[in-house]
Amino acid sequence: MNLNLEKLFYCPTHEWISIEQVGGETIGTVGITSFAVEQLTDLVFMALPKVGQTFAAGQEFGEVESVKAVSPVYLPVAGEIIEVNTPLVDQLTILNEDPYTKGWIVKIKVSDPSQTSALLSYADYQKQCSSGH
Repeated sequence: MNLNLEKLFYCPTHEWISIEQVGGETIGTVGITSFAVEQLTDLVFMALPKVGQTFAAGQEFGEVESVKAVSPVYLPVAGEIIEVNTPLVDQLTILNEDPYTKGWIVKIKVSDPSQTSALLSYADYQKQCSSGH
């Protein structure tokens, strides 16, 4: 999977989501951005949700812990967890090396695809990051 970063949607809280249509369903792949990984530095732990759990847009679904802090991870749009990238728990270096392809966190069945309109574009997200947020 080779993602075009300009086609992703971004949260102000540094999560990204890619959207695709699969057999009539809207599927979202969610991760955290390279900016977030760089800010967190040395990752030591990750808590992930279980398949079948549902979350609202903006709801915390997991957390990433670094030597600096524990950071919640929020779901960009409402949906049901359909797949979890469980190797991340034991290999957090994947997030450092490749946060957009191998480092995805969850895949969801999106409840309301129109919620992506409330998210940031790549250009808007870059502006936010360059301002230090």
